[in-house]
Amino acid sequence: MANVPKDLLYTKEHEWARVEGDIVTVGITDYAQSQLSDIVYVELPEVGSQVKAMEPFGTVEAVKAVSDLYSPVTGEVVEVNERLQDEPDLVNKDPYGEGWMIKVKIADPDELKTLLSPEDYEKLIQEEA
Repeated sequence: MANVPKDLLYTKEHEWARVEGDIVTVGITDYAQSQLSDIVYVELPEVGSQVKAMEPFGTVEAVKAVSDLYSPVTGEVVEVNERLQDEPDLVNKDPYGEGWMIKVKIADPDELKTLLSPEDYEKLIQEEA
């Protein structure tokens, strides 16, 4: 069973969101990285770019496939995990820690209500398994 931390929110596309004030840290879930297998490249937006909820903000490339990354919220990218350029495997090793992808200054906190709770996300991945 995939690791689903209880202090995060989730998307149906397998991204996670850690909310700290008006900053949302985004990455892909343990389930997503395990499905993708060995991640070899991560393409992320530049700091200052705008992202929209449920629209692609980058891609993750694994040995098996290339997948779009979807932003859980709308806002401005305020930080990007530069380490992933040289160490994309951090996403496999530590998806909820060192493998985070972007930090977004959220434009509309109400969007958080559309995300999945940990319990709902666990149900989703059980249905997909």
